[in-house]
Amino acid sequence: MDKYIQSNASDAHASQVFTPVQSPIVSTKLIPPRSGGRLISRERLQEQMLKARRLRCIVLKGPAGCGKTSTLIAWRQALLPLNFDVAWLTLSADDNELTRFIDYLLASLGQIDPSLVHEATQLEGRGIDSEAVERTIITLVRSIASRGRELVLVLDDLHHLTDVGIHQALQWLLDYAPPNLHLALVSRSAVPLSLARLRSQELVLELNLRDLRFTQAESEQFLKAQLGDITARDAKVMHELTDGWVAGLQLLAVSRKKNRPPVTTDASSVQAQLRDDQAFAKFFEVEVLSHLSPTDLDLLLLMAVCNRFCASLCAALSGQPQAVGEATALLARLERDNLFLIPVDSAERETWYRLHPLLRETLLKYFDSRTPAEQQAVHVRAWNWFREHNHLDEAVHHAVLGGDPSAAADLVEQHAEALYAHGDLRMLIELVRLLPVEQVQARVKLRILKARMQLYARDFAACSATLEQLSRDVPDSEVHDRFMVSILRASLALQRDDTDAAMAVLPQLLNPPPDSNSIAIGSCTNILSWLYMHRGEYEKARQVQLERPLLLINGEPLQGTTAGTLQGRCLIGLSLALEGQMTQAERVYRDVLHEANQCGKGGADATYLSAALLGEVLYETNDVDAAFKMLSGWIDILERISIPDSVLRVLQVLWNVQWLAGNHQEALAFVERLDEYATKLGLERLQAYCLTWQVRWLLILGETTKAKDKLARLEAIDARHPDAGHTALKEIHILAENARARWQLHQGDLDGALVRIEQLIETCELHRRQLGTVRLLVLSAVIEAQRGNRGAARDKVLEALRRGQRFGLLRSLLDAHPDALRLISSIASEESLDPVLAFYVERLQAADVTAPAVSRSKPKAVATSKPVTAGIEPLSEREIEVVRLLAQALPNKKIARALGLSPETVKWHLSHIYSKLGVSSRDEAVARVRDLESQSDGGSTT
Repeated sequence: MDKYIQSNASDAHASQVFTPVQSPIVSTKLIPPRSGGRLISRERLQEQMLKARRLRCIVLKGPAGCGKTSTLIAWRQALLPLNFDVAWLTLSADDNELTRFIDYLLASLGQIDPSLVHEATQLEGRGIDSEAVERTIITLVRSIASRGRELVLVLDDLHHLTDVGIHQALQWLLDYAPPNLHLALVSRSAVPLSLARLRSQELVLELNLRDLRFTQAESEQFLKAQLGDITARDAKVMHELTDGWVAGLQLLAVSRKKNRPPVTTDASSVQAQLRDDQAFAKFFEVEVLSHLSPTDLDLLLLMAVCNRFCASLCAALSGQPQAVGEATALLARLERDNLFLIPVDSAERETWYRLHPLLRETLLKYFDSRTPAEQQAVHVRAWNWFREHNHLDEAVHHAVLGGDPSAAADLVEQHAEALYAHGDLRMLIELVRLLPVEQVQARVKLRILKARMQLYARDFAACSATLEQLSRDVPDSEVHDRFMVSILRASLALQRDDTDAAMAVLPQLLNPPPDSNSIAIGSCTNILSWLYMHRGEYEKARQVQLERPLLLINGEPLQGTTAGTLQGRCLIGLSLALEGQMTQAERVYRDVLHEANQCGKGGADATYLSAALLGEVLYETNDVDAAFKMLSGWIDILERISIPDSVLRVLQVLWNVQWLAGNHQEALAFVERLDEYATKLGLERLQAYCLTWQVRWLLILGETTKAKDKLARLEAIDARHPDAGHTALKEIHILAENARARWQLHQGDLDGALVRIEQLIETCELHRRQLGTVRLLVLSAVIEAQRGNRGAARDKVLEALRRGQRFGLLRSLLDAHPDALRLISSIASEESLDPVLAFYVERLQAADVTAPAVSRSKPKAVATSKPVTAGIEPLSEREIEVVRLLAQALPNKKIARALGLSPETVKWHLSHIYSKLGVSSRDEAVARVRDLESQSDGGSTT
């Protein structure tokens, strides 16, 4: 819950130490190189590629310098007038790490439309397992599909990526791509993806060196563009010498442009030199490097050290930072001479460039031959320039290569708190990744930062190990560091639903050291609110938040960041909701949601938290459709970024809406989803909620044996927590008692059920849980009526009505028991209710007859005179397998196990099945397929 139990930092305070830094995303990698007007028309190749523009995948494979990138640049220019969007990502060896690659993938697509990657960005980094990555990819392709416009994603220089996790992510992107997403993959080596299925479906175009080589006519056209005037004979000779290899042609053009003697007397020698990249260096040294001045040559070597460069950086690398004018002139001349210098558009003031990969690789070999001291000196200049210009990740990278990892770690420490307070977690993750492990391990503050990142990524085991070691290593004298470790231990405990462990550090939380920083104080405030709410001390929970301005930093009041303040207000709303004060809670949530939406990135977490909590209020007040619409699209994100309580509340709303709609399988599937989540994280309290609802519904459905099995599992969990006390785990016993009472009620043991219910009412009263009290009062009244005790039933119904009306409750009364409204209406008809209560009963009656919209989205009828699949997109073989298992009422987890898939893939298939069949739930999908099969059987016999 680190993002919720976190930065309430003072904006004013943070600004004292925070200097805005550049994004960890290098924008020049997201923009195709400029053609400089030198692209030639390759009608043969372009026609072939334009015909393939709607295929799933286009692969260009060939050695360096064979024209792969320039071919795609020309293709991109042809696609834009056809209303295609083209996202571009140039990869490098630095991107061969999964989280960094996902960062750049999302950034490239975000260049087209930020809304495409909004949800996926929130998920990214929230988990390190394959399921988390798959979830991010699925969220991304759903956004692309919903946008509708044709979108091409170009991944240039894919050969740099060897990480198997990246390969798996790309395979998912390829497999799950909607019809409007097309991938263009550019690589020197074989693409590490399975394309067999796409080949069989004729959805892939593969081009290799044979396709990319220039024809003789294209070579002549290219050379004329480079040189102006050239005879057909000379063009033919140069084409034959290079066999149409573009880099070779370009090298010959550079040599001829300088009026050097053509090296054509020994054709076989030149031919060997200009047809492969290994000989490129030799020819380049003779024809280009040897003719440069020592100053120009040195600067060219220095350029190769950086992935990208501009004039002021080049001047700094040369040791003459004042010589920006000379560097600018040199870059312009090199670009004019077409000396493998590629300008890249950028939003920054200076023009940025990068070297052609072949040239950079050649130059780096020369640079590597210099002494280590000389190499380090260049990296030191680079790190100083990048640091001064606030490009933190590149600064850290060059500081490490410059032999000063300690300075790199100092820089990260200097900016860590401010970056964290401003929500730049992606930058922090990247910076820590760039540092040597020993530097992180040697610094307590960086180890604390590492623990934060582990908590953010939900790597709880690693986070726990890091915190245990810190607890042993940090001396008592380092009070601020020990305080941060205590906060992180409490945050981890609350993510694990372990309020006992959180309470163990309560004394430290209540006594922050003097001059604690804003993040520490803000985190402490939110943790205290959560702990107080679980203890039923709602006023204390609110008071902690309301007293926040009284907390001091350096003698100044701590007001908190916008995001931190909004999250704190959410907690105030939750404390009201737990007391049953739904009207007041709704006002708080709506205000927070409105303000968070105005905050952009900084308000994202407050947006999700307030939306999750508002959905519960909307359901309780019977705005069922609005609750479902708000929450159903966000559950993937909420499972990744929210604390257990929020996930529980959201899924309870979703499964209750489905149950009301009569979609019993869908309701139980949501229960199973929570059970998967709880089991994975070891959250027995949430498992107890799942089992309680399953017992209740299975009894209603008459599946007594299954209900008994679920009750046995619930009782086993209850037995493991006999002394829960005031912790959150006390709810397990309450849930178990509720399930036992409903089992007794189903078995006809009315007296035993009533005793349990009365005890539960006392418990809820003790903890001031008004929703629970009202539900149990209604259930108790139903039991009393069944026992023939009409007077007691009347008293309890009237008390429930008074409380429900006061707190604005509706669903708590209606959902308490299938006979609840019938009993309420019967007793209300016999009483002379005051106008307020009478109107409240009318609202309850009106709410009960309003069916959720999900129950009204029935599939369209299929005319029997037409084929049974008319108007229906055929299901794939895998989708048919999923539907068959769906008909057996299997949850996603078991379907996944049966088919050898992940639960996320099953969810993906279900969304496609629903779309194809025109349904919105499991129950409707199964019924729809059965109808189609029945019609098909009937049609075949007539």
